Order: sequence, then structure tokens, then C-alpha cells
Amino acid sequence: MKTFRLPLFFCLLLLTFSMSSCAAIADIFKAGAWTAVIGIFLVVLLLWWIVGKMRR
Repeated sequence: MKTFRLPLFFCLLLLTFSMSSCAAIADIFKAGAWTAVIGIFLVVLLLWWIVGKMRR
């Protein structure tokens, strides 16, 4: 089991340095933007439904 730890460590180290932090941050902002769009859409639908109920 110990013989696999050193190559595994180097593979993880290589993956860490090969992944760009800018790409990770861009993905986080993309997810945040989509979350905001969906949230705004849901709030508008909720307000539309409430106004519709008040008019009746």
C-alpha cells in the first residue's frame, strides 16, 4: 500500500499545478450568474402570481 502513495502524490501534484485557478474562478462566476438568473426569474414569477391573486 505504501508503494502506491508516492506515485499518487505526484499525480495529485501534477493535477494541482495543471489546473488553472482562473478557470476555476470563471466556473464559479458562471454558476453564480446562472443562479442569479434563475433566482430573479423565480422572484418575478412569484410577484406576478401574488399580483394576480390580489386582483381577483
